[in-house]
Amino acid sequence: MTRAGRPDRAEVVDMLAAFGQRAADTVPDELGSLELTWLIAEFEQRYGIEVDLDDERFAAVRTVDDATGLLREALLASTSPGAAQP
Repeated sequence: MTRAGRPDRAEVVDMLAAFGQRAADTVPDELGSLELTWLIAEFEQRYGIEVDLDDERFAAVRTVDDATGLLREALLASTSPGAAQP
């Protein structure tokens, strides 16, 4: 797990590699909706937070970099003062 509360691209790629049991260097940059759904569930389990996405935001995530940014935002939001804790 990346310290300072920020998953990086390498960690996201590693999580995606586990989906389909493949090598990290074979993970494509483009994400399908099934891969994204799995990634979010894996992230939620790993970090113990819930990612709340509307359909528009979900549809906007197309690449590994998009997903990395989304997950960083979710983690930062969960640790912000006033954020609901699970």
